Amino acid sequence: MGLFRLSLGPLFAALAAGLAQPQDSFVNWETPHVHPLELSADGAQLYAVNLPDNRLEVFWATASGPLHTASIPVGLDPVSVRARTATEVWVVNHVSDSVSVIDLTTRNVIRTLATDDEPADVVFAGTPERAFVSCSQENTVLVFDPADLTSAPTRIEIRGEDPRALAVSPDGGSVYLAVFESGNQTTVLGGGLDDSTGTLAFPPNVVSDPAGPYGGVNPPPNDGIEFVPAQKPGNPPPPRVSLIVRRDANGVWRDDNGTDWSALVDGPQAALSGRPVGWVLLDHDLCVIDTATLAVSYVDHLMNLNMALAVHPVSGEVAVVGTDATNEIRFEPNLNGTFVRSHLALVDPAAPTTPTVLDLNDHLTYQVSTVAQSERDRTLADPRGAAWNAAGTKLFVSGLGSNNVVVYDATGARAGLQPTIEVGEGPTGLVVDDARGLLYVLNKFDASISVVDLGSELETQRVPFYDPTPEAIQVGRKHLYDAHETSGLGLTACAACHVDARMDRLGWDLGDPSGDMKTVIGQNLGGNVLGLNTGFEDFHPMKGPMLTQTMQDIIGLEPHHWRGDRDGIEEFDGAFLHLLGDDETLDAVEMQEFEDFLATIHFPPNPFRRLDNELFRSMEIPGHHEPGKFGTPGTPLPTANANAGLRIYTPPRALDMGFLPCATCHTLPVGVGTNMELVGGTYVDIPTGPNGEKHHALVSIDGATNVSMKIPHLRNLYERTGFDLTQPESTAGFGYFHDGSVDTIERFLTEPAFSLATQQELADLTAFMLSFAGSDLPVGSPTELLEPPGPPSQDTHAMVGVQVTVRDGSTVSASALALIDDMIERAEAGAIGVVVKGRLDGEARGWAYRKDQFFQSDRRNQKHTRAQLIALAGPGSELTFTVVPRGSQNRIGLDRDEDRAFDRDELDANKDPADPTSKPKVRRL
Repeated sequence: MGLFRLSLGPLFAALAAGLAQPQDSFVNWETPHVHPLELSADGAQLYAVNLPDNRLEVFWATASGPLHTASIPVGLDPVSVRARTATEVWVVNHVSDSVSVIDLTTRNVIRTLATDDEPADVVFAGTPERAFVSCSQENTVLVFDPADLTSAPTRIEIRGEDPRALAVSPDGGSVYLAVFESGNQTTVLGGGLDDSTGTLAFPPNVVSDPAGPYGGVNPPPNDGIEFVPAQKPGNPPPPRVSLIVRRDANGVWRDDNGTDWSALVDGPQAALSGRPVGWVLLDHDLCVIDTATLAVSYVDHLMNLNMALAVHPVSGEVAVVGTDATNEIRFEPNLNGTFVRSHLALVDPAAPTTPTVLDLNDHLTYQVSTVAQSERDRTLADPRGAAWNAAGTKLFVSGLGSNNVVVYDATGARAGLQPTIEVGEGPTGLVVDDARGLLYVLNKFDASISVVDLGSELETQRVPFYDPTPEAIQVGRKHLYDAHETSGLGLTACAACHVDARMDRLGWDLGDPSGDMKTVIGQNLGGNVLGLNTGFEDFHPMKGPMLTQTMQDIIGLEPHHWRGDRDGIEEFDGAFLHLLGDDETLDAVEMQEFEDFLATIHFPPNPFRRLDNELFRSMEIPGHHEPGKFGTPGTPLPTANANAGLRIYTPPRALDMGFLPCATCHTLPVGVGTNMELVGGTYVDIPTGPNGEKHHALVSIDGATNVSMKIPHLRNLYERTGFDLTQPESTAGFGYFHDGSVDTIERFLTEPAFSLATQQELADLTAFMLSFAGSDLPVGSPTELLEPPGPPSQDTHAMVGVQVTVRDGSTVSASALALIDDMIERAEAGAIGVVVKGRLDGEARGWAYRKDQFFQSDRRNQKHTRAQLIALAGPGSELTFTVVPRGSQNRIGLDRDEDRAFDRDELDANKDPADPTSKPKVRRL
């Protein structure tokens, strides 16, 4: 295949030179793209989000390929771009919780729209035209009036978890919305509680109930009356555990042995599993919003993760691409290499109840875990983009995990001139340029646009743009995502379940009946605290279902897994063979690359914190209900005080059995067990292991039949909502505890182990659990028996990302001034950074806040006070203030390539601020 790079001079040089950037100036949230590439209506311009550089890149679309013309600063982590008119583009900023409205004539952000948490996409539709913005964390769609952006948007509630990608019907009458974490009709039945401890009472042990289809045998067989693989002789009996069941096309809940559990899930005996009779697990994959009435309808049963949409230009049929999982199948040997599928769903708007769901990889049989590399190379993994040509005869789908694009016809059959089109690393966004016979592909991981000739279906150019991503991320990221390199079918990678280094919202039973016991010797057993350091059992290979855990900030918090049975990331090496089906494991160098990459991933700002990062003293917690201890089950919890919840969590309050504070085990600020052991009356650090791994504490008293369990962190609890058995419907089939069997936070907090006194205390502690990420919490001490110190948390201040655009310095609202003053106050305290971007006298300009109430400009000899800077703003010279992570303000505001020459000084000297090898001779800092 011929590959020709378009010569962009310094821009391409910057791509290579940009690898060596200081790590502390770049915060990685591993945010995914949604709709990152757009072609203007007249085909003249191509727009691409530059997520790591917080910019929109603008190109002229020409017959010889895209020509870079502008780089426009926007908010933090832009994920989608859409053109509203020939002169106006909207960019969705995921971490900033905002939309940047850009005037292309001035190449400047003229307005910033605040959104709900973690916006994902925007489209324009309806008569009169409205802007629809999906907000993934809030499960909402905001509807803005572009003709009156001063008015508050209309909010549409979505009955699904994590709505993201949007598309519009050909007539503009419908907006389509893909629910990313829609679920796949699997849920977990409780069976792993130790009834003898009296610690936990919910969920009921329905798997062990004699009324069940196996008469209480737990774990039940998975192949007739046998286990496959067979249990290893000499192993002790396995623990009683929970069980995953899946609702089939006939509405029957079955386990992997084909056994019917329906009577105990939603039938007359549903109470035995803690569910109401008639309980419904929603599986809303595609939402259809009527643009006239804003009414919402749903299309169900497509796949687990709905990643991208494309509407057929002629028929109006909706194509949805994503992945589905076979997590109801038990045991790692039975799942090896085959546990995920890449799917295409075709939905006829006239018959939405009968969608067609197809496998994007019809060359795979899933009867073996590994095939020849030539067959792996045909596979499309982790589909993230879809686009039709104008005639509707070809659908192009990008594979983030396979570094390719595959062509399908209108029926979903492969229709390419060759099996795949090989492009850059991490392809996401797709745009078909029919007029020029080209396909543009945005490659997220190598910051480039592949240009594909549609006549030959070959990549002919790869056009790079500047990428400040540090080398550790660029080198190690492939070990998470690249399915062709790490799996036997070219289909699965770690990211198949740990999606974008997070989770798939499912549980998996990855035990192995034929496996070996593993000793707990060498683990930190209860921190050597008397009463917590006894009763441990070795790890059994049949461990039961476990929730997929996030990979955010896991390095340095070893051991891994819910049980703490993996000492460090190196112990996952065997998973490449035995779970992904690959031919070989990562070598020592590759494993270190993987670990270095994972070590960069941060938790994003917590939406339940105040902007000053403090805990709310009064906050609503919608969607959280009384579980039945203090009132009628299912009634909403009252307004809560998270600060009061912190007091309940920490000494002297002994919430756990009246003996221990929560913070004794779940140490602050992370929630994980301490990395220390009690020696005498002092907690002493445990030396790191041979691979640098830590030894955070395990406990044996959490009430599970898996006796030895790691004390887990608590920073993403707000991401696991949706499973609530006090309600007739749930939007998720898994909740809390290691197996997801405890439906809600509030249910867990009212288990017998905990001595909450009132419903108000329950609400307050629930609010604190939702607010956990964000640090700035009181830490323990080595000499405090009941409050040992925990490790630091790699998370983000709640104000990071906040933006305000000053359109006219003479008419700034009091609220905007107050917000800017709050930014400065937090920056003065050293908690965050503040940058300002805009244009003055037609020039792109930037500022970063420095101490003592002044902003340094991108001309080294200029600085401004807040008042002076605001006064510069006006029509065509709008200025946008943005809060950025502490330590990143110089890179984002003043020195894009971190070559110590400020951006405007470089431009004044005809140098390139996106090329660290191109700079004027200036005095260094």
